Amino acid sequence: MTTAPTAGSGTAEPGDGTPRRKAVVVLVSIALAALLADLFTKHLALVTLDDRGPVRLLGGAVYLTLTRNSGAAWSIGADHTWVFPLITIGVVGWIVWMAVRLRSLPWAVSLGLVLGGALGNLTDRIFRAPGHFVGHVVDMVSLFDPYGQVWPVFNLADSALVSGVLLAVLLELTGRQRDGSRAGAPRAAETAAGDRDAAGAQPRERA
Repeated sequence: MTTAPTAGSGTAEPGDGTPRRKAVVVLVSIALAALLADLFTKHLALVTLDDRGPVRLLGGAVYLTLTRNSGAAWSIGADHTWVFPLITIGVVGWIVWMAVRLRSLPWAVSLGLVLGGALGNLTDRIFRAPGHFVGHVVDMVSLFDPYGQVWPVFNLADSALVSGVLLAVLLELTGRQRDGSRAGAPRAAETAAGDRDAAGAQPRERA
């Protein structure tokens, strides 16, 4: 006699019970929120900071200064701007592939932040001057110096990307898997089951 499967059992994760659909919705929602927030702050920077000197905030801990970056941090790779969109497209493809087996909400948050940040800067690379796939990224936040001498000038997409990567590192270090399980948990469960079987076998041996 077979029992009917419970609703959603086809997508539930044995580790934490999170359905894949829910995890993917969280990933997409966070990515979209990060992308829209990045586009809005870049538009705001272009409108308010163009042809204006750096704006000093928090006693000089933060400066708002409009820059256009053709490379990566500290303008690394500025002469090879076309490489960065290709790398970003590869990252986006990897995240889409990872979403197929995604069951963990923390990993959904992490990948969503990375995806949103990557798409934010990819949008600049594709659509901003001087041309398609060689566009310059709009940056506007500088720490402890108005011109990025202490830390590279960055934008909200960079912040989302770095936050997502740091969260991913933390999840890896704590053994959280993308399918919702924890590293070593299956082995512990098997050991406990073996102990129970051994305990149940002892009375039969004495009998």
